[in-house]
Amino acid sequence: MDSSITNEELHHSEHDHTHDEEGNKMFGFIVFLLSETFIFLGFFTGYIVYKTTTPNWLPPGVSGLDIKDPAINTVVLVSSSFVIYLAERALLRHDLLKFRQYLIVSISMGTYFLVGQGIEWSHLSFGFTTGVFGGIFYLLTGFHGLHVLTGILLQIIVFGRSYIPGNYDTGHFGVNSTSLFWHFVDVIWIVLFVLIYIWQ
Repeated sequence: MDSSITNEELHHSEHDHTHDEEGNKMFGFIVFLLSETFIFLGFFTGYIVYKTTTPNWLPPGVSGLDIKDPAINTVVLVSSSFVIYLAERALLRHDLLKFRQYLIVSISMGTYFLVGQGIEWSHLSFGFTTGVFGGIFYLLTGFHGLHVLTGILLQIIVFGRSYIPGNYDTGHFGVNSTSLFWHFVDVIWIVLFVLIYIWQ
């Protein structure tokens, strides 16, 4: 009897330790996201200040940015947040097949966004050194694109780890933090889209 009670207490102790460790990791990750948020807020503030104070804001010969393709890319990227949420839900049900399928879709949508952004860049008539607008446009969209690429790589990693037997039986920190990062990337892009493409 004493032995079984001791084992049960040990099990609960290990469970509580794992739970606390997951909580500490998530807290640290949220702090990291907050630091990233302040970096983007600095960029957004700079963009607004330069736009409202710089004469001839747009580069010579440019009357505005085409909004159609970036709008499609925006819909695809934002929709991928819902897809990765479905992946999380599937993992909670221990449905690894659905989890992997949703991740593949989310990764594909993120890749579509990056390719679309690359195509847009290749057709623009201005470069990084073309005035203040050119520099800040490529800085903002490029820095965000780097975050999208990071999110895609993180999803590929958690996808691969799903093939390790029992890897997601006791905790889902990697998946949860990757999903949170992806939502963060999507929200940042919505703000960027409004600033750059809507408010021209």
